[in-house]
Amino acid sequence: MYAVVGCSECSALWVVEGRPETTQCPRCGKRRQHAKRRKFVETDDEAHAREVRASMLANRQGHGDDFAELDSYAEMERQADESGIDDETYLEASGLDSERVAAAGERAEQGATNGSSRKETVLSALRELDSPTEDAVVAYAEEREVPADYTRDALAKLVRAGAVSESRGTYRLL
Repeated sequence: MYAVVGCSECSALWVVEGRPETTQCPRCGKRRQHAKRRKFVETDDEAHAREVRASMLANRQGHGDDFAELDSYAEMERQADESGIDDETYLEASGLDSERVAAAGERAEQGATNGSSRKETVLSALRELDSPTEDAVVAYAEEREVPADYTRDALAKLVRAGAVSESRGTYRLL
C-alpha cells in the first residue's frame, strides 16, 4: 500500500510505503503518527501514487494543464527506451570509448568541495541557507567553484522534477 501524504507544518508532499507507526516530513523533519497525516490518495500501485504527487505539485506551480497533457512516467520511459540508440552505442559508433567518456563525465561533475558534485553543492545550499533565494544559492555555490549558470539551471531542473519548490523567490527542498 502506498499513500501520498502531506505535512501540516510545511505543506510538503511525499509517498509513504505501507502503514508505519510514524512518518517524518522530509522537508521540515516534523514527525507525526501516520494515522494522523492527511492522505490524499492510497493505492497498491507505487507508480500511481507518484503520478498523483507529481500532478499535485504541478498544480501548485500552476502547470496542472501542462502536466495533464503528458503521458504517464512509465509510458514516457518506455517511449524514450524505444526511440533512438542508447548513449553507449552512439559513443562507440562515433569511435569513442564509452568507459573513458563516463569517467571524464564523473570528473567534470566533481566540484572543489571535497569531492561533492555540483548538484550536491546546490542541494547543500538549499539545506544550509536560512532563506535560499536564487542569488544566495548562486553565491554559496560560486564560493565552492560551481558556475552560476550551472546553479541556475540546476535550480530550474530541480523545480521541474518536483524535488524543490519555489515560492516568492525562496526555494525549499521537498
